[in-house]
Amino acid sequence: MRCALRTKAAAWGLALGALAACSAQGTAPGGPTQPSGPKKAARGEASAKGRPFTVVATGDVIPYPSVIRQAQTDAGGAGFDFSRILAGVKPVVDPADLAVCHMETPYGPPDGPFTGYPMFQSPPDVAQGLRATGYDSCSTASNHTLDAGAEGLHRTLDALDAAGVRHAGSARSAGEAARPARLRAGGADVAHLAYTYGTNGVPLPEGQPWAVNLLDPERVIADARAARRAGADVVLVSVHWGTEWQQAPDGKQLDQARRLTAARTGGKRDIDLIIGTHNHVPQPYEKVNGTWVVYGLGDQVASFVPGKARGNEGSMARFTFAPQGDRWTVSKAEFLVGHSDVGPPFRVVTATRNRFPEVRDRVREAVLSRGAAQDGLTEATAGE
Repeated sequence: MRCALRTKAAAWGLALGALAACSAQGTAPGGPTQPSGPKKAARGEASAKGRPFTVVATGDVIPYPSVIRQAQTDAGGAGFDFSRILAGVKPVVDPADLAVCHMETPYGPPDGPFTGYPMFQSPPDVAQGLRATGYDSCSTASNHTLDAGAEGLHRTLDALDAAGVRHAGSARSAGEAARPARLRAGGADVAHLAYTYGTNGVPLPEGQPWAVNLLDPERVIADARAARRAGADVVLVSVHWGTEWQQAPDGKQLDQARRLTAARTGGKRDIDLIIGTHNHVPQPYEKVNGTWVVYGLGDQVASFVPGKARGNEGSMARFTFAPQGDRWTVSKAEFLVGHSDVGPPFRVVTATRNRFPEVRDRVREAVLSRGAAQDGLTEATAGE
C-alpha cells in the first residue's frame, strides 16, 4: 500500500555541461524542479550511511489501438483506464523504492485523435495508469518522441507532471533539459538520465535543440559527471538504442556500453546502471567494467500480431543498491519475466513456470545469454 511519505525530490540547481546549445543561449542553472511522487510504504528511518533500496525498470509502453480500446472498455466507455491493464505487474512495481518505465509514445489531446504506428498519439490517461501502478520516473526519449511534434512532447510531459511521475529525456525548455530527474531513496540522491539514438528522421523543433536528448557517449558521460557534481549519489541512465527485433546486442550497443561503463572520475564510476529499450524483444543483461547493463528490456505494453508475438515479451529488472564506503553499489541483481497477454481482455502479467511457461523460458534464455548468471543475476518472483 502506498503512503504519503514517498520520496521527495530535493531541488537541484544544475546546468549540465554537455548541453552546449543550452549554454549558448545563456541559460542559467537552476529553476523549478519537476514534481516528484509521494513516498512508497515507509521502511524505517535511514541510518546516517543510508539503507539498501531497490530499483525496478521495465520496458517500452506502446499503446497500440487494441490496447487503447481495452483501456476504454475498462473505463466503461468514459475515458481510458490503463491501471487495470497494468494491475498484473503492480506487485513488482509498487513495492520498489524507485520504479522506472519507458514511455515510448507521445500523448494526444484529451479527446484524441489517438493513433498507432507509424506516428503514435496515445491518450494522456496513460500517465495516471503508470502512477497508479507505482512508477516514479519514466524515460521519454525515443524514436517516437516527436511523432506529434513539439505539441505532443509538451502534452506528454504535462500529463506526467499532473500524475506525479518524473521524466527524463525530453524537455519543454532549455532550463528543464539542463536538469535530470531527481529522486531519493534509502538516503541516496538518484539522478535519472535518458537518451535516444534518433527520432525517426523527424527534426528537432526549430530553435529547440534541447527538446530530445540524443545519444552520444561523450555527452552522456559529461551529463553524468555534472549530476555527480550537483550531488547525485547514484546515476541511472536509460538508453533507447540497438536493432529492432534482434535478441543479441549489436556492435554499437556493445561499444557504447563499454565506453559508458569505463567512465571514471577520481577512480570512481560515473554511471551506476544502464537500462536499454527499443528492441521490442528481450535482450541480455551483462556486467561490463563492473557495471550492470541491460541491453534491452523488450516491450511491456504492446499488442503485436502472431508473426511478431515476441514483441509482447520482456524482462523486468530489479537491482538493489546498498551503501559501501562513500559510494553506492549494486548488492543484488534480479529479473522477472513480463508478458503482454493479448487476451481478450488485454493484460500485462508476470510470466512464471506455471503461467505462460514458454514465454518465461524464452525471456530467461535471452536475459542470461551473455553469462549474467555467473555475475550473480538471479530470477525473482513477484512479491519477493
